[in-house]
Amino acid sequence: QAAEDWYRARCARLHERAARSQEAVRASRREAGECRRQLQARLVEMESLRGAHQSLERQLQELEASLPLQDTIGQLEDDLRNTKNEMARHLREYQDLLNVKMALDIEIAAYRKLLEGEETLFNMGSSGLPSLNSLPSPTYSFQPRSFSSST
Repeated sequence: QAAEDWYRARCARLHERAARSQEAVRASRREAGECRRQLQARLVEMESLRGAHQSLERQLQELEASLPLQDTIGQLEDDLRNTKNEMARHLREYQDLLNVKMALDIEIAAYRKLLEGEETLFNMGSSGLPSLNSLPSPTYSFQPRSFSSST
């Protein structure tokens, strides 16, 4: 009886191990199949890219043979250099104009203060004259213009 129980327990464990092994084999086969599919997809993609690369190489060779690229590159570099110089000149002109505007704004502010000071003195000095008090007092206001650049 004991030997038979041992035998059955041993067989049960072996069957259990066999079932786990079979499941592991199935999982490995599924994984191997997935790897094969991925490999096939990568091979197809690689062949496609290789064909596209060869096509682009042929187009590049055709373009190099048909265009005088060095002349075009030289001309474009000259155009770029000229454009940069022109932009630098415009920037200097803009900065000069901005400096002039700032100086004018300062001068206008100074004149405004002078006019307000004279207005105050005028109002204080004319308080004894009834005919001048009936006149409305002038006020000076300055609203600076904003200039926008379309660069």
